[in-house]
Amino acid sequence: MSRVVFFSLLLLIICLFFTSFSNGAGPPAGSKGPAKGPSPGAPGSKGPGPGKGPSPGASGPKGPGPGPGPVSSSDPGSLYKSFLDCLPTQSPQPDPSFSTIVYSSTANSSAYTKTLQDHIRNKRYNVASTPKPVIIATPKKESHVQAIVLCAKKLNIQIKIRSGGHDYEAISYVSSEKKFMILDMFNIRKVDINIPAQTAYVEAGAQLGDLYYRIWEKSKVHGFPSGVCPTIGVGGHLSGSGYGTMIRKYGLSIDHITDAKIVTANGKVMDRKTMGEDLFWALRGGSGSSFGVVLSFTVKLVSVPKVTTVFRIEKPVEQNAIDAIMKWQSIMPTIDNDLFIRLLLSTNKNSIRTVFIANFLGDSSRVLALMNKSFPELGVKKEDCHEVTWFQSLFYWAEIDYNKSKPEVFLDRKTVPNFFKRKSDYVQTPIQKAGWSAIFNKLKGLDKVAMGFNPYGGKMSEIAANATPMPHRAGNLYKIQYSINWGESDPKATENGLKQAKDIFEFMTTYVSKNPRGAFTNYRDFDIGVRSGDGFNSGKVYGEKYYKGNYERLVKIKTAVDPDNFFRNEQSIPAQSKKG
Repeated sequence: MSRVVFFSLLLLIICLFFTSFSNGAGPPAGSKGPAKGPSPGAPGSKGPGPGKGPSPGASGPKGPGPGPGPVSSSDPGSLYKSFLDCLPTQSPQPDPSFSTIVYSSTANSSAYTKTLQDHIRNKRYNVASTPKPVIIATPKKESHVQAIVLCAKKLNIQIKIRSGGHDYEAISYVSSEKKFMILDMFNIRKVDINIPAQTAYVEAGAQLGDLYYRIWEKSKVHGFPSGVCPTIGVGGHLSGSGYGTMIRKYGLSIDHITDAKIVTANGKVMDRKTMGEDLFWALRGGSGSSFGVVLSFTVKLVSVPKVTTVFRIEKPVEQNAIDAIMKWQSIMPTIDNDLFIRLLLSTNKNSIRTVFIANFLGDSSRVLALMNKSFPELGVKKEDCHEVTWFQSLFYWAEIDYNKSKPEVFLDRKTVPNFFKRKSDYVQTPIQKAGWSAIFNKLKGLDKVAMGFNPYGGKMSEIAANATPMPHRAGNLYKIQYSINWGESDPKATENGLKQAKDIFEFMTTYVSKNPRGAFTNYRDFDIGVRSGDGFNSGKVYGEKYYKGNYERLVKIKTAVDPDNFFRNEQSIPAQSKKG
């Protein structure tokens, strides 16, 4: 086996666990090597798919209702034929290739099954009872997308838009509606780097690995502030917010978007100039799939030093781990913006693993001086520090040996799915020592739970809450991601995993934000609410947790752009409706 193939396979395994924090950056709590944790895409106790929550068509919270349309049949063979017949009539130009990009379980089942399976990240959404799309369309250019949107609307087929499939609740490939299709963007993945302009044009079907690799090809002093797992799809990551280890230096991924291209419900292709500033604002963190099919983003690259320093320190409980956490909590909001230190907590038998993993935009001598002055309790030594390039730091966070693996590993698009659940919180008031002791004690009884604490401050405190739809910035000390993993397909294992997720989330209520209890859009969680019907109030339940005061503006934009609510999913932005 070649070295490139070996490390490509290794990366697949790592992303399973690692993308528990995939829409952010970095390894899972307590992980020191490739773990057998889950891949991105996550089970929910409500919403689409099998498991404890209702599957599509089952009782319980229901997703958005179907819109108007002339075709009522949900027979895959009939819809496939009608869809293929429709495409030439709606295409802006003649195209003989439509039959090669549309798959059905009845007409070309092998291609259908392979395409469906290739980007499923969660085994809970990949069992016999999981609802399957009637059609999968894999466009290769924007005119294909236009025709697909118009024909889906004409035939009354709900569209699920998939760029990477890393959404934690399988929103991009499972539905609570009976008649749905997947519009899979993986063929539309061009990346064009312009170093003189310091920009990147990146299409929605590209993965972060594609973007990072192309930046590395052109420059060793440029980067982009996004997530660390290479297989995350750009379309969902950027339209949901996106963040990485440079969050304190440069903010969120969406803070660097300068243009976007989208196909709206009427089949129009729009860029920033033609869509206007309201829709452009909504696409940067307001969930692009609520408004149309995002084709591409243009982003501004950021400067990175020639040397980046990374280190990882594990602090045993008996070596004053809680005191170190208290110090971390107090210094991170105002420490040098070049420094990012994630705190990771996980169970290890009857003890708690406490790990600090850091990324510093500068050399080791500078970060050592900073740590000795501001955080001596952590005890960082010269030998703990690894000086790397920014690109190599991504390998480090993915636990890939950057000395042995080749850059091309970032172009690999394969992942290995598993079972998991994710949840999120924000902390605005420092947790006291007694609180940390209580958290440690709680975790001892939850063997599936890991927690990642991602510090804010820095640039995040400088950007207004309404600058983009993502409002959780100033006033937040750090964000928590709860990562619950299990490898067994036994329903009892799923029940146990979801119960542990609920237990730790309820326990943390005292320590996290309130009114509303905030949640991170890229960490989709159906437990906080799903949309029923097409009413404003049902969407408001989860909408205010994700978007706070920006929710109503998003609804107004949605109503102007897509009044018929054609683009919809279980947690989409609803159009203002006559219905309640």
